[in-house]
This record gives sequence, C-alpha cells and structure tokens, in this order.
Amino acid sequence: MPLPALPRRAAYITLNTPHRRNALSLDELRSLKEQLIKHNTSPTTGRTLLLPPFKPSILSKLERSHASLSSPPSPSPSSPGASSHSADHSSEDEYSWLVSARSFARARAGLPAVLVLAAHGPVFCSGHDLRELRGLAPALVVARVSGPAVAAGCQLALTADLPVAHADTPFRLPGAALGLPCSSPVTAVSRRLGAARAFGMLALAEDVRAAELGGAVRVVTGGAGPEERVAVLDAKVGRMVERLVGMSPQQSAMGKWAFWTQTGLRGQDYLGPDGDGVEGSGGDGYQDAVEWAGRVMALHAKSEDAKEGMDAFLEKRAAIWHGLG
Repeated sequence: MPLPALPRRAAYITLNTPHRRNALSLDELRSLKEQLIKHNTSPTTGRTLLLPPFKPSILSKLERSHASLSSPPSPSPSSPGASSHSADHSSEDEYSWLVSARSFARARAGLPAVLVLAAHGPVFCSGHDLRELRGLAPALVVARVSGPAVAAGCQLALTADLPVAHADTPFRLPGAALGLPCSSPVTAVSRRLGAARAFGMLALAEDVRAAELGGAVRVVTGGAGPEERVAVLDAKVGRMVERLVGMSPQQSAMGKWAFWTQTGLRGQDYLGPDGDGVEGSGGDGYQDAVEWAGRVMALHAKSEDAKEGMDAFLEKRAAIWHGLG
C-alpha cells in the first residue's frame, strides 16, 4: 500500500524491506543514512546542514555567530564598503543559518522542514543490528509506527522527535528471552521512557502497548482491523505534519537543539556566554538549565521570525515566516 501524500515542505524517510520485517540490516542502515543526508544537504551548495552537538558550550558559538550577523561589516582599506571577513569569523559563520531565519531560508532552500519516518509493510521495524543513531536533523522527525516496533525498531521509533502509533501497537525488547538482552536498544528507550519502565521492558521481554507508554508515544484509537487502524494513524500523522510545516522552521530547529541539549545539564560545569567556565549548581541541574535556557530565549527573540510571529499575532493574521524563504 503506498504511503499517503505529505504536505509541501515534508518528506518521507522509509524502511522498505517488508519481506524481512523491515529488519535493520547494514544495507537498510545505509539507506536510512543516505536518505537523512539527502534531505539535509543543500541542492544548491552541496553543504550538509545538521544541528550542532547537544553540548551546552555550543551556545556561546551561536551567540557569537548571531552577533557577527548583526554587526555592520568593516570596510576594507583597499575597497570602500566591502566586507572584511577575518579568520576568526569562519567558525561563527558555521552556525549563522541556525540563528537567523533569513540565513536559514537561504541555506536550506529546497529542503524539508519535517521528516516522517515510515515503514512499508505490517511491521514497523525488527532486528538487533542497529547502531547509534542521532537526531541531528534540523527538520523535526515524526515516526509513523504502523506496526510492531521490536528491538532496534523500538529504539528507532523512540529516537524520533515525535513518535505516533495506534494505542494497541506493541513495543518490545525481546532479547532477554533469547539469552541476548537488548542492551544497545534500551539506551534510547530508557532516555524516552525513564529507567523503571525501560528496565522492565529489558528484563521481561514482553510486549508493551503504545497506550501504556505514558505519553512518550502519541497514540490514536479506533479502527476495526489493521487497514482501518493504519488509516486512523495516517490521518493523525497528516494533521501533525500539517501543523509542524506551518511553524517557523528556523525556530523549530533551534528549539529542538536547545531542548535536547538542556536535558543533558545535570549540575556539571559548562561554558558561559563569555567563554569562561561556569560552575554547575549541582543537584538535578534544574537551575543550570533555567539559566542556560534563558540565553537561548534571548537568541530566539532576536530571530526575524520572532518579530514576525509577534507582529502577526497583534495584527490577527497568519505569520509569513522568513525562514521559509
């Protein structure tokens, strides 16, 4: 059955080996990687645009990058009015596309704002040979979990930004029952579901319905049979994608990076806005995360799309995002 059409500025990343239950073989992993790279590589410049590492210290580079964009260019002595680009601007310019909506539109012209991870066939994904997969795509990734998510498939689904499944869809880490616990897949599962739930899945190797995952997976209900359930799922995914592509893609990308970065703040030392070390507050890192995220909010507020969003709200009209070009 063909996958439903997606709105403009959205694209599929697909698992396409239903005859092998969409098991993540080396070839399938290569295919997923190639699709991700394709959807994040500029067709104009050939540059691959991924989010920076989820490290708090990167924020200082983003702040400097925005400052360099906001500063008027220095005239060159030999060419009045020409821009002077010193060597220390090269690393700052690396991230200009992430902090400026207009730069984002130029850099990512022709690339999707939302990616939908989907599988052909009745099984979303099975197998135990998934290696580390990171969600560094600036586009938000929706996982359309249309069938059982087993072992690496469970990991893959829960690595997505927004997994969606029918309430009765099973998620399972079966390895312990085979004498080979799913110690690699459970890394992603534990970070999405929490230690207690994830360890229960690891130890018992039993099915857990999507409805039992405590909101970690968005669920749909209804449908008398498999085809009807998939139709209900597709309708939900379609509505979500339609809403997501209507957001500012630059601000969504920045928000995604900031969210996953702040979850890693656990009271440890990190770099402040001046590049000097900041002593962590200890505890669960909440105070550090609040202070760090305050700096992110300041960057959000400087984006052209923040001003456009506020103007549109006050003028009671739809926003026209600069990040869309």
